[in-house]
Amino acid sequence: MRLFPALLLAVAASAPLAAQRPLAVPANATLAEISFPNAVHREAEVVLTFREVPSGALEVRMARSSPGRYAAHDFAKNVYGVRASAADGRALPVERVAPNVWRVSGHRGTVRFSYTLFADRADGTYAGIDATRAHLNIPATFAYAPALATRPIYATFTAPDTAWRIATQLEPTADPRTFRAPHLQYFMDSPTHLGRLDVREWSVGPANARQTMRLALNHLGSTDEATRFTDLTKRVVNEMAAVFGEFPRFDFGNYTFIACYRPNCAGDGMEHRNSTSLTSSNSLAQSSAQLLGTVSHEFFHAWNVERIRPAALEPFDFSDANMSGELWFAEGFTNYYGPLVIHRAGITNTAQYARQIAGAVNTLTNHPGRRFFGPVGMSQQAPFVDAAASIDPNNRANMFISYYTYGEGIGLALDLTLRARGHSLDELMQLMWRRFGPQTAALAPQRGYAVADVQAALGEVAGDTAFAREFFARYIYGSELPDYATLLARAGFLLRPVAPQQAWIGDATILAAGLVAGPTTIGSPLYDAGIHAGDRIDVIATQAVKGPEDVARVLGQLRPGQQVDVTWESRDTGFHTKTVTLLANPRVEIVPFEDAGRSPSAEQLEFRRAWLSSRQR
Repeated sequence: MRLFPALLLAVAASAPLAAQRPLAVPANATLAEISFPNAVHREAEVVLTFREVPSGALEVRMARSSPGRYAAHDFAKNVYGVRASAADGRALPVERVAPNVWRVSGHRGTVRFSYTLFADRADGTYAGIDATRAHLNIPATFAYAPALATRPIYATFTAPDTAWRIATQLEPTADPRTFRAPHLQYFMDSPTHLGRLDVREWSVGPANARQTMRLALNHLGSTDEATRFTDLTKRVVNEMAAVFGEFPRFDFGNYTFIACYRPNCAGDGMEHRNSTSLTSSNSLAQSSAQLLGTVSHEFFHAWNVERIRPAALEPFDFSDANMSGELWFAEGFTNYYGPLVIHRAGITNTAQYARQIAGAVNTLTNHPGRRFFGPVGMSQQAPFVDAAASIDPNNRANMFISYYTYGEGIGLALDLTLRARGHSLDELMQLMWRRFGPQTAALAPQRGYAVADVQAALGEVAGDTAFAREFFARYIYGSELPDYATLLARAGFLLRPVAPQQAWIGDATILAAGLVAGPTTIGSPLYDAGIHAGDRIDVIATQAVKGPEDVARVLGQLRPGQQVDVTWESRDTGFHTKTVTLLANPRVEIVPFEDAGRSPSAEQLEFRRAWLSSRQR
């Protein structure tokens, strides 16, 4: 591990610019250029040159979706000043035929398409530009010509500050500002960051197949903080590879963590084929554990999603939302392995890991959404929830469980179930890797998978197709709740209520003046009473309610099973009073037996060790 000395991160050689030969670019390649003359106002100037264009009008689009996101985002809304010209500089007619589509005619084989881009959200989905950095998600930044999607793209990034460096998974060229993508799919999957970067690199893999890992940090902390975070990342990287038994073969021999941890970044993590985009307004000093959790999750995607890929997502459709019924496996199992790998790497202790997995167990135990969808159905909701924007109220508090969380909980249950049968979830992931990990020369999976393929792989790992069929029928296509208490007890963990004597009226958010801010949840006393979002609670058990602290105080004086009157003002029908029966707080926690005053058996400790210990040899 060392500081990377090259002028730019992705440059393969550090020869002086004067000694470099002119860049040879294929005659039919698309040229993409971006510069930042007005960065202080969050603008970039983009120029795309399409060459050897077939006769007839050329259609140019801005993407509506982005790899790693499953909803539509309509990036064209931030594009203006669109113009087009021919090779000789002659202005060309541009007709906007759809919100994100322009048609250019009269080109005679070359179209120079240019526009101004406004970009003020630095995260994994959008683009963020200012005087300190440019964090670019490519679909949010560059237009494209669908008819030329198989051609190579050469992208040139002109930074406004000579101290800025470039971090990207794109292939370096002889020009340190210019990078190559073999085709549109790869280009769109290649986030790029320009800024003052602290770059670390180290080698991984066997001696005969070494590859380079890079951590490119744009942050305001110290060198020592960056060094500590790099060391933690390195431990996660090595432990993650041990799950599968090997690293993927990264295109061009490199994998890059592109991390912007500055106040002007939004919190996000987004996986890509040979890189990941990591953004947060938090600092390494304040939030290294949280930031490392995102690193761990996103790096698992280098195997699961980027190479073990749902057939529904390959090739990715940039013109619309991408729906997949496999996200419980693609995102959810990744969510399971993120904290598990951190624990196996010795970064968290047993009690901390128990608290982490309790979140998913709580959700699956108590959320009413299982009444409506299982993991497959929740996955198919992604186009409506994956950072999707709408202004009408929704009822997700009752009908939606994140496929991240749902899949995490199913991954936990399946791992523990398989281990009780002498196998493990690691074995399932390894089989999926062998079967679906192979890639084509075009840098894409040879074969995508469907839900039935995961079921078939589970049957092979368990040596029992009937078991796999039943598990999927109950927990994947269906929505039954696994027996977490029994499963966790095998590893010496206790699942128990957090506060069984605490009265509970529901988890709705109650604001000042007793305003109910969101939907009440099915099965709660508030819901059963008929109280809805926008109503105002005035009295509980004869005591006035002015805000959330009053609700907590009143409930603290009561016990589960008690009947109390609740008075509220409906936003629709006026004042009502109803008697409700208070329930016990349904929240559960997971603790090691040792922390609950119990002594785990030798068998339980061995089960735990086999599950949670490092896989590195």
